[in-house]
Amino acid sequence: MYFCKIAAKQIPASVVYEDDSFLAFKDINPAAPVHFMIIPKQHVPTLSACNNSHTEMLGKLLALVPQLAAEQGCGVTTDTNGRETGGYKTLINTGPDGGQEVYHLHIHVIGGPRPWHGKQLA
Repeated sequence: MYFCKIAAKQIPASVVYEDDSFLAFKDINPAAPVHFMIIPKQHVPTLSACNNSHTEMLGKLLALVPQLAAEQGCGVTTDTNGRETGGYKTLINTGPDGGQEVYHLHIHVIGGPRPWHGKQLA
């Protein structure tokens, strides 16, 4: 219930976005120059617990990623030569073998100039 407590403002976090349904905050152990997580305020323990009733929430969650990535400085842009630059990785750890440590659905957004230093994320 750690992320539920963050969403309820019972535990402090470095918030980068909030609306009625979602909260995004910086990872306390970043693996890259930009590393934040987006969580639904509704408690859903893991992606594997989702069903058709979660479709709208999951769509909105994913739609937030490019907006917040751009706001945090790692969005995909086009340079003067027409080449794409920037970018980010998204990651949802699911279950114990998937590396999930906090059982509240969350998506990591990881980016910024490479090489990234910190722990390796697959």
